[in-house]
Amino acid sequence: MEFRHLGRSGLMVSEISYGNWITHGSQVEEDAALACVRAALDSGITTFDTADVYAGTRAESVLGRALKGERREGLEIFTKVYWPTGPGRNDRGLSRKHIMESIDGSLRRLQTDHVDLYQAHRYDYSTPLEETMEAFADVVRSGKAHYIGVSEWKASQLREAHALARELRIPLISNQPQYSMLWRVIETEVIPASEELGIGQIVWSPMAQGVLSGKYLPGQPPPAGSRATDEKSGANFIARFLNDDVLTRVQRLKPLAEQAGLTMAQLAVAWVLQNPNVASAIVGASRPEQVHDNVKAAGVKLDADLLKAIDEIVEPVTERDPAKTESPAQRP
Repeated sequence: MEFRHLGRSGLMVSEISYGNWITHGSQVEEDAALACVRAALDSGITTFDTADVYAGTRAESVLGRALKGERREGLEIFTKVYWPTGPGRNDRGLSRKHIMESIDGSLRRLQTDHVDLYQAHRYDYSTPLEETMEAFADVVRSGKAHYIGVSEWKASQLREAHALARELRIPLISNQPQYSMLWRVIETEVIPASEELGIGQIVWSPMAQGVLSGKYLPGQPPPAGSRATDEKSGANFIARFLNDDVLTRVQRLKPLAEQAGLTMAQLAVAWVLQNPNVASAIVGASRPEQVHDNVKAAGVKLDADLLKAIDEIVEPVTERDPAKTESPAQRP
């Protein structure tokens, strides 16, 4: 395993981090989830990402049990707040009330007294940003989180939050966006702003929800048991990539992966890690062997000719569709 600084902070994270968006507490049984976490630890992964909303808070509980007994100082545990976790009007968003209550719930489920990174899971347009950042500052000063991050924030939002974080003297060091060969929305504005501000990316869906593994074939139905056939596993989200044009292009990447001595999945993960602003790529798994395969992308250097060949094949999305809406089922 290789390690990188998260933004311009002193925090080191593993290049491959383990996430449990649609697996723990939902897609797979707990024994399988525990086996995957053990595989991650055995493979050198030290960075684990979750959120209070995943599987209705159950994912945090499963991860807490899976990591129990591990040396806490040797782990980086990340979680998030924003999406609804209960029926009440205040069981959502980034109000002071919800943040202060949510961090305590997350720590209880994770069986730890602090998280290394506490992230705003989305931008809250209904709460003043000053209120949100002051609440995060109190979370940090109380020792319940070491650093603050965000997820899927625009460049303008990052700038405003970073300015407040500096005033409050708290470390806002990361953004967690979707990023892959097929989805490059962050490259236009978010990456340049992040580089300027010293914010690093912890990217999710580097394999485009499994599409870049090559298992989905043009003109054929999705394999039984795959994410595309399970609504709980993001079937609605993955649908954007399941058209014959995209799938045909993905199949053309196979010879490139073979020439590089990589599997398709390894090539996809290694590709996002070529971006110097990316500190870590989040991978999930339903089987331990998937973890062992993915971690082999750590430390891989892709040469310029290979990167150019990839660009000539794929036709990535570079702008987000403003008509798309988000829900916890669609976005990690």
